[in-house]
Amino acid sequence: MKRLVSACAFFMLSLSTASADPIELKRGVGLHQWLNWSPVTDDGSYRFPPYRSVEQWLSGDRKITDWPKGDPFEAIRALGFDFVRLSVDPGPLVADPAQRKQTLALLSKNVRRLTDAGLKVVFDLHGVSQVPAYSMKMIYDGADSDGVARYRDMVKSVAAMLVEIGTDKVALEPYNEPAYYPCDASGTDDWQRIMTGTVEDIRSVSTELTIVATGACGGGITGLVHIDPTFDDRNILYSFHMYEPLSFTHQQPEEKEGFLSGLPWPARSGSPQTVIEGLRAHMTSAGLSMDQQDEAIGEIRKPIADYFKKGWNEAILKARLDEVVAWGQKHGIAPDRLFMGEFGAIRITDDGRMGSYDADRLYYLKTVRETAERHGIAWSIWEYSNPHGMTVIQPKGKAVPDDDLLQAIGLKPSAGQ
Repeated sequence: MKRLVSACAFFMLSLSTASADPIELKRGVGLHQWLNWSPVTDDGSYRFPPYRSVEQWLSGDRKITDWPKGDPFEAIRALGFDFVRLSVDPGPLVADPAQRKQTLALLSKNVRRLTDAGLKVVFDLHGVSQVPAYSMKMIYDGADSDGVARYRDMVKSVAAMLVEIGTDKVALEPYNEPAYYPCDASGTDDWQRIMTGTVEDIRSVSTELTIVATGACGGGITGLVHIDPTFDDRNILYSFHMYEPLSFTHQQPEEKEGFLSGLPWPARSGSPQTVIEGLRAHMTSAGLSMDQQDEAIGEIRKPIADYFKKGWNEAILKARLDEVVAWGQKHGIAPDRLFMGEFGAIRITDDGRMGSYDADRLYYLKTVRETAERHGIAWSIWEYSNPHGMTVIQPKGKAVPDDDLLQAIGLKPSAGQ
């Protein structure tokens, strides 16, 4: 009963003290390769000062001379994006609190480079596994664990830094894809308590900073609709990631030398037979014998059949997004406070081992984007530049945009317009 009274008191406090609306977001892009892979020392600990410079980021996957001259962040704005979802490894901020002030100053300088280019910033604390002690696992021992306490203390420091930049320019997303499971009512209330407490922490710093709250279960739709937003105030956005069906968006074999690609979108536009025929063509090009092909196809025949059995199409996808909107309506949260923080699909690799064909990938992205926009939901595509298949910038060679992708997400007019 005491905890219930406390939660209710905080809820009323939030309603009375939140004095701003969320920053306006429309079309964004994830910026993941810059500040999410802080260099480490030989012993596997973070190097200080942490994070990479812009030049190190740009030259990480290609020659820096492959990039056009000029400010790279102004180039993002010129493509039509109004914000970036800037993913930042929280590890360096947690690992050494004594150096946190120095680390925050560095991050503040980097965020200001983006805002100076005319971009709003969703500051996404995005744990990664390169230093295991400071991966997202540190928050998975329950709401009352030491790891959660240390993480929440760090979040308050980040909130204070962002407030100094300007609450009209930045938002804080304290958790990325938290993996608290199971996703239904049989689970514990740990994630509910963690998210509630974190909102309270941030509000103790600022009532005007936009917060991006997140559901459990990997941050998807199912996790969001199972959270009870008793902590709500008008300056909170609610995030979900849209990678459904994962069997389409993340087509990839379990083994590095395997094959799993070419599933169509929607499912009705192909068949198991046409997928297998395409895979055989790629396998033949890779030099696999017929016996080797038969063995490889035998291992993936079931996931291919399962994909077609479920029959994913536009209507099913729309129904899933309708679930989010209905959840919001139930709790008095308008669709313009929902945030599709990630969506994307792997493009097919040159060797055909993984990914989807362009026509299917682009139609899927167009379907997701248009469905979200019809509800007034802001979105951020995953991501700006990487060699791994989900990228706005071409993955190899000169750093030029994928114009077909830009057209699919509404940032480039169709031919003839």
